[in-house]
Amino acid sequence: MPDLLIELFSEEIPARMQTRAAADLKARVTDGLVEAGLTYAGAAAFSTPRRLTLAIEGLTASSPTTREERKGPRTDAPEKAIEGFLRGAGVTRDDLEVRDEKKGQVYFATVTKPGRNADAIVGEVLENVIRNFPWPKSMRWGSGSLRWVRPLHSILCILTDDLGEASIVGLDVDGITAGNSTEGHRFMAPGRVAVSGFDDYAAKLKKRHVVLDAAERADAIWQDATNQAFAAGLEVAEDPALLAEVAGLVEWPVVLMGTIDQTFLGLPPEVLQTSMKEHQKFFSVRNPKTGRIERFITVANRETADNGATILAGNQKVLFARLSDAKFFWENDLRIAEAGGQAWQDALANVTFHNKLGSQADRVNRIAALAREIAPVVGADPDLAEQAARWAKSDLPSEMVYEFPELQGLMGRYYADAAGLPAAVAAAAQEHYAPLGPSDDVPTAPVSVAVALADKLDILTGFWAIDEKPTGSKDPFALRRAALGVIRLVLENDLRIRLTAPATAFDVGFTMYGTQIHAQGLRAKSTDLLSFFHDRLKVYLRDQGIRHDVIDACIAMEGNDDLALLVKRATALSDFLKTEDGENLLQGFKRANNILSQAEENDGVEYSFGADAKFAETDEERALFAALTKAEPQVAKALKSEDFAAVMSALAGLRAPIDAFFEAVQVNSDNQVVRRNRLNMLGQIRKIGLAAADLTRIEG
Repeated sequence: MPDLLIELFSEEIPARMQTRAAADLKARVTDGLVEAGLTYAGAAAFSTPRRLTLAIEGLTASSPTTREERKGPRTDAPEKAIEGFLRGAGVTRDDLEVRDEKKGQVYFATVTKPGRNADAIVGEVLENVIRNFPWPKSMRWGSGSLRWVRPLHSILCILTDDLGEASIVGLDVDGITAGNSTEGHRFMAPGRVAVSGFDDYAAKLKKRHVVLDAAERADAIWQDATNQAFAAGLEVAEDPALLAEVAGLVEWPVVLMGTIDQTFLGLPPEVLQTSMKEHQKFFSVRNPKTGRIERFITVANRETADNGATILAGNQKVLFARLSDAKFFWENDLRIAEAGGQAWQDALANVTFHNKLGSQADRVNRIAALAREIAPVVGADPDLAEQAARWAKSDLPSEMVYEFPELQGLMGRYYADAAGLPAAVAAAAQEHYAPLGPSDDVPTAPVSVAVALADKLDILTGFWAIDEKPTGSKDPFALRRAALGVIRLVLENDLRIRLTAPATAFDVGFTMYGTQIHAQGLRAKSTDLLSFFHDRLKVYLRDQGIRHDVIDACIAMEGNDDLALLVKRATALSDFLKTEDGENLLQGFKRANNILSQAEENDGVEYSFGADAKFAETDEERALFAALTKAEPQVAKALKSEDFAAVMSALAGLRAPIDAFFEAVQVNSDNQVVRRNRLNMLGQIRKIGLAAADLTRIEG
């Protein structure tokens, strides 16, 4: 069984596209081969800045011969229909077989497809993959029609048999003919070299200063960088995304450590780190004792006679210019901050947030009012919450944030400190954007929580007010993220906020828009937005192992706009249903509910007026009466104190009596008095069960 090696060699592929491109090459080629009848034992894809490589082991030497029987038209069908069948099956009339069927004689054809050699199949599949490769962006060059991310120079495509003999697969794509050679490092080992298989290919590339595996390049960069930093008593700031990107920029990584001019060491470390990362792709090296960033790591793509001294000198010269700009922005911003930041707040009036929702200044006013309303609920001082909300967006017009938008919030904290504002205000400036993702930390300081909730609720109520809601996979204003942020803020801080109760979160948010929404419309929009929250909550709880039907059963209950209460109920119900008592009680409840619903429909009455123990005829009935009489006040008391674990414990006590009742008792007795009494008893079971959650929504 031969092995297949493919390399597509081109000009430099952008680092951000390499991993996906390697995966696409592997998926498209292997899918094409399997579809054509070939199988394989394993496949691995690799990428460097100048090549995509695919190695496939244990490829079958040819596709199997297949035979397929096709049913055709009847023998007395029109001649054109028969001729069409012959063309489609690729057979002649002499090849047809006539068989008797119920509706008459019918033609059948046996279509034989002979197997094909692997090289012919590989050539067809690879050409199709190259011509239809899904690059995010591609280009044409010269006079050809081929499109590739950058000009494609050569194609290596060989099959190596069990004896190690390699054969070139016949392939020509716009004049680029497949061969058996590759090229080494652009500067350190130019020129082509023939290879006979993957092991030979990888070894010869490494001798010619090309590390094929991106993970190996990344490991080498990190190991060398941390060793150099450790030797200087420093540490490298971890940045997995930057490491992956840099590994995609070099084929032969050479790690160099440079120094940062003393002039810039007073800049906030985040400013230094962001500037070096965004503009230069440098790693930051900090002093663990002071937290200051004092050096940088750059990764060259070649070894030099002067051990990188010239490269470092050039990089440090460019870095000096970049950091000079950053220092200028920082000093200008500090002057405005120390003057109270009023210039920034005035500038927000000229920045449009949304053409239907006003300026950033309008938005700040809404957030400040909403934060003031939320503050008492989260234990924050209302005056401090309003002050923090009015400062939180002040850094948006600053020069530093204009240059580095990713520093918004963080710079607000620095500028709040410079302005002499309270520490809680400074913290809220940075933390009110959080959480931005499922793994982000959630603010816990009361003022930060108040402003973070106000910020997200303003976004949600604002876009709901103008009917700009997420549709399908499109969410241009990140409203799903905002809703998940509210959910995490509420749950992880154990907050009790009713979102749709009068004069609370949604209503306060909506009324910020004045006459845009009438009272009736406001309530409808609140209900719709609450449903959106419930959908996001399902996703959040599903990741924690709570089934969607359990959540639906709890959403159906009163108080479903109190997210903390809703989750508390859902968690207790989920845990209960995982037990044997919970599973059996659910079946008993459903059986009782089904019998009761059918009887009520047939009789045209509701059996919910209570049962009387004096009409009980069996011990099982009397035992169930006693259990229900005991459980009903226990459930009511536990619900009042919101002790849902106690609710489920009380329900668990009903499991055995209900099971015994259904084993021994026939509900639909011939005695109508006894029948009505038993149906009313089932009504008690339903009432108690539905007090905990809408168990009718639970599947199973």
